Amino acid sequence: MLKYAIFFTVISLIAGALGFGGVAAGAAGIAKILFGLFLILAVIFVVLAALGVGAVQKVMK
Repeated sequence: MLKYAIFFTVISLIAGALGFGGVAAGAAGIAKILFGLFLILAVIFVVLAALGVGAVQKVMK
């Protein structure tokens, strides 16, 4: 997901530099949404890892 956010950011920068404002704005919007989703999922996984939720805990019992 982060890969796609970076991809759309690069597209947005290139399109903006070439004068395609609509394409740049659309790609920037998509990049913002994907980066936000990435951050939310990353925080959730870090919290779950800190709580010890997962297969490792089940094997240890």
